Amino acid sequence: MLELGAGLLSAAAVSSCAPGPQVELKTGSFVSAFRPGTATGWSVALPASAASAPSKAASPSAEATTGTVPVAVFLHGTGSGHGFLFGELGAQAVLQRHVDGGGTPFAIAAVDGGDSWWHARADGTDTQSMLLAEFLPLLAGAGLDTGRVGLFGLSMGGFGALLLASQGKIPGLRAVAAMSPAVWARYDATHEHAFDSPDDFAANDVFALRPQLETLPKRIDCGTEDDLLPTVQDYVSALPGPLEGGFQPGAHEAAYWQRILPDVVGFLAKHLG
Repeated sequence: MLELGAGLLSAAAVSSCAPGPQVELKTGSFVSAFRPGTATGWSVALPASAASAPSKAASPSAEATTGTVPVAVFLHGTGSGHGFLFGELGAQAVLQRHVDGGGTPFAIAAVDGGDSWWHARADGTDTQSMLLAEFLPLLAGAGLDTGRVGLFGLSMGGFGALLLASQGKIPGLRAVAAMSPAVWARYDATHEHAFDSPDDFAANDVFALRPQLETLPKRIDCGTEDDLLPTVQDYVSALPGPLEGGFQPGAHEAAYWQRILPDVVGFLAKHLG
């Protein structure tokens, strides 16, 4: 089972449930230096091979491990949290079916980011640093292989996944997937919730960073009834290198993401194996 050593999460509250014989869902929380005044919750869905991995001490300075099972990290959308992936979308059941079908075992992890848009903000919140300096070391300390990482997200989290992948800050990143990513080619006043200023937008402009993704395996999906469709199509139109996914019937809603999640899991497994 997943164990937490001394260090970053020594006081974390941990619970577990078993959705099936091969996948366990672990949950917990920690106090992040980059999210002042709020608890940061997390969940990890683990195949049996990951659940039996040896435990290592989790600390902010932990290095990438060479554990037996890689991990895909999920970034949630606005007004949501780490539980959305495993509650509304049922990712643990999708992973169960993937493993039952002989697919590559890997863990799926999710962590709270609030409505931060997964980059440093003027109020002192920095969920990107939380992810890199705290959550990935937590996963490494649990015995997962953070030298083989997949990154995926939806809406705000889809933007966050593309941004982090484009910035090249995860040395072990093997693939990135974005479901209905909230991306825009230019700043305007309606984006004040996502960026503190035009300069902040420019510093986190995923359109300008597209060349950095040329060699990384990518999957991007968006529903044809989604209001974000035109800007997502604009984004992928000049995205270099191999690209999977596409534009399927559906809106910006859980029903659409549930339908495409098995394909996203298969894509991640292909590149994490």
